[in-house]
Amino acid sequence: MTATPTVLSARALLLDMDGTLVNSDAVVERIWRRWAADHGLDGDEVMGVVHGRQGHASMALLLPERPMAENHADNARMLAAETADMDGVVPVPGAAAFLAALLSAGLPHALVTSADVALSTGRMAAAALPYPAVRVTAESVGASKPDPEGFLKGAAELGVDPADCVVFEDSGAGIAAGLAAGMRVVGVGPRAGAHGPTVHVPDLTAVRVEAGADGEILLHIG
Repeated sequence: MTATPTVLSARALLLDMDGTLVNSDAVVERIWRRWAADHGLDGDEVMGVVHGRQGHASMALLLPERPMAENHADNARMLAAETADMDGVVPVPGAAAFLAALLSAGLPHALVTSADVALSTGRMAAAALPYPAVRVTAESVGASKPDPEGFLKGAAELGVDPADCVVFEDSGAGIAAGLAAGMRVVGVGPRAGAHGPTVHVPDLTAVRVEAGADGEILLHIG
């Protein structure tokens, strides 16, 4: 799908971080390609899996015979490495203005990310973006995207019916999670178009936020 002009209405927005608000591809590539080489795996194959998922969930798919306890321990090391490496972390074009519009109008929104608190606060700060007051991080859920748990928790925390939420996502796992939660999904960036989002935009410069009547959020796409 393309960013043909359209308007979506919502009561709340649920925002992924990596690839959606923050471009962290440089560090993700460094960390995960090094992990792939250490485990004798093809780097391109690994990169096709890891976006949007928690690290231990990616490892479970890539190393299906390995005990989950090892994946969780390895994931903790990976998170520490990612949190220590902010080189090349920048905002997605339009992200600052998009978040500023939500904040200035007091429109309900939440961060729903597979990163933990330390990584998400670090990357948002590195990209000079405000950290949403409501957030669902890796510590908050029992199941990683593509499971819809995170988005359903975000809707519940905001007190909004899932059908009245719009998700912003870049990855196949994240888009699947949003759709499984019964939400409409704005796919952001080059990865998103292949995974069936409701609409697709190249970046957040293609989205304009307007406060409608009675708390409605109007998203002008394209």
